[in-house]
Amino acid sequence: MAGQSRKWMILVATVWIQAFTGTNFDFSAYSSDLKSVLGISQVQLNYLAVASDLGKVFGWSSGLALMYFPLWVVLFMAAFMGLFAYGLQWLVMRDIIALPYILVFLLCLLAGCSICWFNTVCFVLCIQNFPANRPLALSLTIAFNGVSAALYALAGNAIDSSSNDMYLLLNACIPLTTSVVSLIPIIRQPSLDPLPPDAVRRDSLIFLILNFLAILTGIYLLLFGSSTSDGTRARLLLGGAILLLVFPLCIPGIVYAREWFHRTIHSSLSIHGSGFLLVDVDDLELHKELITRESSYHENGDETMYETKRRKGSGEKEGCCDSMVKKDRLAMLGEEHPVSLLVSRLDFWLYYTAYVCGGTIGLVYSNNLGQIAQSLGQSSNTTTLVTLYSSFSFFGRLLSAAPDYIRAKIYFARTAWLTIALVPTPIAFFLLAASGNAVALHISTALVGLSSGFIFAAAVSITSELFGPNSVGVNHNILITNIPIGSLVYGVLAAVVYDSHVSSSLSIITDSAVCMGRQCYFLTFVWWGCLSVLGLTSSLLLFLRTRHAYDQFEVKRISSMTQLY
Repeated sequence: MAGQSRKWMILVATVWIQAFTGTNFDFSAYSSDLKSVLGISQVQLNYLAVASDLGKVFGWSSGLALMYFPLWVVLFMAAFMGLFAYGLQWLVMRDIIALPYILVFLLCLLAGCSICWFNTVCFVLCIQNFPANRPLALSLTIAFNGVSAALYALAGNAIDSSSNDMYLLLNACIPLTTSVVSLIPIIRQPSLDPLPPDAVRRDSLIFLILNFLAILTGIYLLLFGSSTSDGTRARLLLGGAILLLVFPLCIPGIVYAREWFHRTIHSSLSIHGSGFLLVDVDDLELHKELITRESSYHENGDETMYETKRRKGSGEKEGCCDSMVKKDRLAMLGEEHPVSLLVSRLDFWLYYTAYVCGGTIGLVYSNNLGQIAQSLGQSSNTTTLVTLYSSFSFFGRLLSAAPDYIRAKIYFARTAWLTIALVPTPIAFFLLAASGNAVALHISTALVGLSSGFIFAAAVSITSELFGPNSVGVNHNILITNIPIGSLVYGVLAAVVYDSHVSSSLSIITDSAVCMGRQCYFLTFVWWGCLSVLGLTSSLLLFLRTRHAYDQFEVKRISSMTQLY
């Protein structure tokens, strides 16, 4: 029992780490001031945002560090990298020191790398302590990374709402403080024995309660995250947010106490009688199931040949669309893909295109949110917009776990959910292109946050299912190379359009030029909307090509459950 309670303390610690280390999401809150202090153009400012995203390319270094150092050491290395990177940027913003542009660029790169190190520590903790409920642990903790900007907005208002450079000071100090608070649970990790099925289902109930509590936290931050500039009220609201983050520590104890009280009573509230499907020990531990299916693939090679080869052998003729959907498509889930096979797969490049034209565009939009709001005369609402994007990104990440909960009643391939999640993005950008008023800006920001949040959280599971669980570390790192590439391309596109309209707009000249008016981002929104339609099309084609493999997997899962019961 002591080991079980400690693992939940570790989960809450990872939630805290994720909640306070998504420091790249508040860039737009202080980017305009940083641009002014450095006296740089919009293109140069975009390169600083790209540098933060480029830090993800060096995320592999955290895995290398874990080979030689314990988890808690890697955690503090990440914290001190962030302290150094953001701390020096804060000193620059306060005019205490002066640094050349190239050094500020390298500091942004270091800050982005520190975020990847924090993420790696959290992933390892979830995998080690929740082997049976790994997808739920990962989706819950990843979700809280999306709420960081809302928490920082609340903290900034509580300390000094008039100073945007406060965000950099908070980015430097809060992750280090969170690491200190999380240290004891991480050091005292339990040695866990395999759980019996009833314990796995009990843990599933705890995860369900924690997800409901997470939704309440997101709603709280959405409603109150940027609603006040009054210091006293903001401090009270920040205290309420921290209380909501601490309260999950109580949930496992309550569930264990209830189980002890009803141990000899067959309650009518049994999990098996519920209307949704929780985690099954033979189902959601996808890693083990996928390996089993891979061996089945090799034993039954004649039955699992690619569909196009079967059709070609039978002499059937295919149309152009049929050929695109069925040629060399995946015959099963979980087949391991080494790098050489991965990059030769049409399915991978469809997935890559869907990600870079969906989630990555959403990330670039959030990086430019400060300038977008400024150009539309909404500078006073920048903090509100950052909180809105953060909160809906959080909801999107939580929704990525919904398919596992409603699987008993509604089943779609996970690639179908990816396609559905991409739909709001083009709607948002075309709405922004059509109307530049405050209502359209708020609605579009919420839609983009919801869509990109879902994609970020669901990507690890999709990569594991399509291209093999054993190869997911390498393959997912290859996938997310699209983030710095997309950030550079989309950001430069937006910056060039922005700077081209500075001279023709009603601009304010300080240390750097500011573009005012709808024309500053109109063409950018049109291009981003068209590219997101391309991403949606790629995702739809990926779904059509993988639907057969997902359907086979679901049929065999149901068959195995029927045999068990």
